[in-house]
Amino acid sequence: MLLKVIYSVLFVLTSAKCCLSAGISSNIGCVRTEKTALLQFKQGLIDKSNVLASWETGKDCCEWRGIACNNKTGHVVTLDLYYNSSDIYNVETPLSGVIAASLLELPYLTYLDLSFNNFKGEIPKFIGSLSRLEQLKLAGANLSGPIPPQLRNLSSLYTLDLAWNYVTFENLEWLSHLSSLRYLNMSRLNFSEFVNWPESISKLPSLVELQLSSCNLPNVELSFVNSSNSLEVLELSDNPLNLSIFNWMANVSTNLVHIGLAGDQIQGPFPDVFANMVSLVSLDLSYNKLEGGIPKSFRNLCSLESLNLEGNSLSDRLEDSVENLSCAQDTLESLSLSGNPFSGSCPDNLTRFSSLKELYIDGTNVSGSLPKSFQPLSRLRSLSLVLNQFTGSLPDFTGLSLLRQLIISKNQLNGSLPESIGQLSSLEHLDLSWNSLNGVITEVHFSNLSRLNFLDFSRNPLSFNLSSDWNPPFQIEFLRLSSCKVGPAFPKWIQTQINLTSLYMVNAEISDSIPGKFWHLSSSLVELNLSMNQIRGKLPNLSTKNCTFLYFDLSSNLLDGPLPPFPSSVAILRLSQNMISGPLSSFCKTEAPNLFFLDLSDNQLSGELPSCWMQFQGLLSLNMARNKFSGKIPSSLGYLKNVVLLRLQDNKLSGELPSLENCTELRVLDLGANKLSGKIPTWIGPNLTKLLVLLLKSNAFYGSIPLSLCSLPALHVLDFSKNNISGALPHCLANITALSSMSPEVEDNSSVGFVQLTWKGIQIEFGHNLKLLRSIDISSNNLSGDIPESVTSLLKLISLNLSRNSFTGVLTNNFGQLEMLESLDLSRNQISGSIPPSFSSLQYLSVLDLSYNNLSGRIPLSTQLQSFNASQFTGNLGLCGQPLTPECPGDATTEDPAVPNGSGSDQTKQDDDGLISLGFYVSLALGFIIGFWSVCGTLVLKTSWRYTYFRFFDDIKARIM
Repeated sequence: MLLKVIYSVLFVLTSAKCCLSAGISSNIGCVRTEKTALLQFKQGLIDKSNVLASWETGKDCCEWRGIACNNKTGHVVTLDLYYNSSDIYNVETPLSGVIAASLLELPYLTYLDLSFNNFKGEIPKFIGSLSRLEQLKLAGANLSGPIPPQLRNLSSLYTLDLAWNYVTFENLEWLSHLSSLRYLNMSRLNFSEFVNWPESISKLPSLVELQLSSCNLPNVELSFVNSSNSLEVLELSDNPLNLSIFNWMANVSTNLVHIGLAGDQIQGPFPDVFANMVSLVSLDLSYNKLEGGIPKSFRNLCSLESLNLEGNSLSDRLEDSVENLSCAQDTLESLSLSGNPFSGSCPDNLTRFSSLKELYIDGTNVSGSLPKSFQPLSRLRSLSLVLNQFTGSLPDFTGLSLLRQLIISKNQLNGSLPESIGQLSSLEHLDLSWNSLNGVITEVHFSNLSRLNFLDFSRNPLSFNLSSDWNPPFQIEFLRLSSCKVGPAFPKWIQTQINLTSLYMVNAEISDSIPGKFWHLSSSLVELNLSMNQIRGKLPNLSTKNCTFLYFDLSSNLLDGPLPPFPSSVAILRLSQNMISGPLSSFCKTEAPNLFFLDLSDNQLSGELPSCWMQFQGLLSLNMARNKFSGKIPSSLGYLKNVVLLRLQDNKLSGELPSLENCTELRVLDLGANKLSGKIPTWIGPNLTKLLVLLLKSNAFYGSIPLSLCSLPALHVLDFSKNNISGALPHCLANITALSSMSPEVEDNSSVGFVQLTWKGIQIEFGHNLKLLRSIDISSNNLSGDIPESVTSLLKLISLNLSRNSFTGVLTNNFGQLEMLESLDLSRNQISGSIPPSFSSLQYLSVLDLSYNNLSGRIPLSTQLQSFNASQFTGNLGLCGQPLTPECPGDATTEDPAVPNGSGSDQTKQDDDGLISLGFYVSLALGFIIGFWSVCGTLVLKTSWRYTYFRFFDDIKARIM
């Protein structure tokens, strides 16, 4: 706030000076030599926007753009060609070229500003010869190379701005010669090698403002410096500093007005060093790692207007921290405490800060109820209390006529919405989402909200009771009413909102058709999400309307009829779980080059897949699962070079799989539950190296598993179950490093959506946790031969299903290496031999089926194996032991002839001497109790004995030592 005021004043004064000088000097006329110098300077510039069109030979140079002259002598005193890059309406381009030495012919120049143009090269050395220069501004001018030491000669300079360039410097000695300097900005220059920068700054006795943001200042302990009365503005944000900066700061000046240390990675307790900073108006310590709470020395900061502590680690009671701001209760205008783990409840004394305009307390651990009324904060413009643990009802908002932004989302508030909210006449942004607010919403709640453009009541069981002919007083842009009771009728009042850009009414209990008039709003509508309702009817041909949809989601409704063409703007299209029917050929009329997400799954679409996929080459995700598509998969799908997810499962597609070898970005390929046939293509391995999930289950593929599959290093899930695949299991599976290597993987941040898998015998849909799964399922095929030992090298494998094949041979003893295995099914094969003892090492195993093989011998003993049902071992005639049988043949103990009746247990042998009996244990317990309390009880009750006892041991210890 303060910086904006300072810059505004400087701009007004400079402009007034320029205009006044220019206006008066028009009678004098500029000096001819200086005019010539300026024209030579122009010749060195590249002016694509003709910014210097007024620089003509026939005109007085004092009237040229950016030029001001002395009103008595006509000498040029100002050259201001600053490019305003922050003006979004600025159609001009910055100047470029070189800064010509002809400017030396302007000996009376006091003000030079070439900021934010595109000059390449170094700062000209000749600038150091412009001895009368008072202000030099070259910020953001794309300059590089060393700062010329000649700048030390500018003894009259009081403003120097070199920020946002690529210039370098060997030392800061040249700065000490600029004794008149009041404003210094060297932000974004590299100070990493200059440990002594504070000493250099202390040699500038007149310095008022210091800007060194993002300078990579060295993280060293800062030494004490002598106090100064000049420095008022200190901006050191985005530097790697430590706590010593606070002590340095407390001594560098007694008149600091603004301090900026945002994003400086400062870690540790919040220092209590602010007692003497009584002039402080603005303090920004956001995004550090300060701990504790606001220190007590803040009670001296009676002029404080802005305090930003967002994103620290302050965890004290919020009430105590706010209390330490009490002296600023009449001055504080902006307070941000968001992103700190403050404890306690919402302070009642917050409402005493009568000057507050902005209050942000987001993402804390503060709980309890809100103040009953915010009426004392009558100047409040913005109130944000997001992501806390506030409970109870909303406060009374009466009197907050200036409030523009009200956000209290993601709390635990309940009760009804107060009608006073409808009197917030300046309100533009209202967000109460993700609470438990209930009750009925009527026209009264919006009666005076004529400026409202953002409304979010999502995730609240609020019921809307608005008359069918209600005409809102606002024209809203963003409307979020998901999980509110908006229906059953589609709200007519929404059709009056001609500026509507984003509409979310997910799960809003709408069971109506969408009125035709609604689609006329589509010229402004960019986001539309009406999913999870019971909206019925047919979709119109949106390609013929003036639509601008980027995001279109009407999934999980009752839409029927054919799929129409969509506008060219659409990027995300979700229509899954409806009753849309007919062929897909009409969708080919959609010309949407930016379409990257298409989900038409769970509909009744039929016929063959069209061959128009080459026009959707931007697709990243294509899901047409669970429809009634038939025929062959078109080869044009191979044009989708960027596709990450391709899901066509649960259709009636037939024929061989076309080449998708150009789809090198594929992560998920799911073609299961179709009628596809032929051999598994060999191109899958070497081309789809990023593949995470490959599902070809429940088809009619035949032949052997190609060895090229071992070239899929990232593969997590492989499912070829329920096909006619024959031959042996490849020995090279260990080459799939995502399954075998225990070293950390390269993180793949691609979204893989939801994939339905058979997990432990149950169909489960995996989402974000899919990348953690490692599974192989080749069950119900015709595979034969031994299970290769290389399978036991798949150390990350969690699920392995090879059941219902014709595997033979014995199980390798290395199965115990698969320590992460949770599910193992080898049932209904012809495996022989014994169960390897290493099976007892499979501690995470929760699903095991070895039934119906030719296994024999004893089931190994372990907590896991004996916990399974006997049915999981049945069908193996030679297998014995728990849980299948109580014991194995030969387990009976040979009888001891010395024991009558052949009863010779170990326990009997141990106890037949009669010593270990119940009386023995009773005597043992009584002896311990009596002995313990005879000694210890006496020491407890008799003080003198206790003293003598411990003194005895102390004497012994002293002799030994």
